[in-house]
Amino acid sequence: MGRIDKASRDIAASTERTYAALVDPEALAEWLPPEGMSGRFEWFDARPGGSYRLVLTYADGTGSPGKASADTDIADARFIELVPGERLVQAVDFVSEDPAFAGTMTMTWTVAPSGAGSRVEISAADVPTGVSAEDHAAGLASSLANLASYLER
Repeated sequence: MGRIDKASRDIAASTERTYAALVDPEALAEWLPPEGMSGRFEWFDARPGGSYRLVLTYADGTGSPGKASADTDIADARFIELVPGERLVQAVDFVSEDPAFAGTMTMTWTVAPSGAGSRVEISAADVPTGVSAEDHAAGLASSLANLASYLER
């Protein structure tokens, strides 16, 4: 098994509302892209066996080379498991000709009650070697901060 990266955050929103933001493509396009990126889905089908393609574009591609092109990352994902209000498991492949980004990363999102809100945990297993641990940690934290901001407004 390869590297596992993790992140978590408490969010002042119900588990139902938080989980809904994980499976709504309009919500995801707003909060999932890390700071400095924007995102759009080419397709999105949230059901076991369903899939999506997410295109992430860097605002400034000169300092952050993309995996698919100079300023873009493309992720093809398959939904493995969806447990409403609790867990979402996806198999994610980056579109890239660079072998350092090859392989399937398994992303597990869990949502659990925490105080008056929810605790969201992300576990990314088998992270491709081309994904810097530092950059990935920053990206996961940024996405969780965006999710909190999205749900707490």
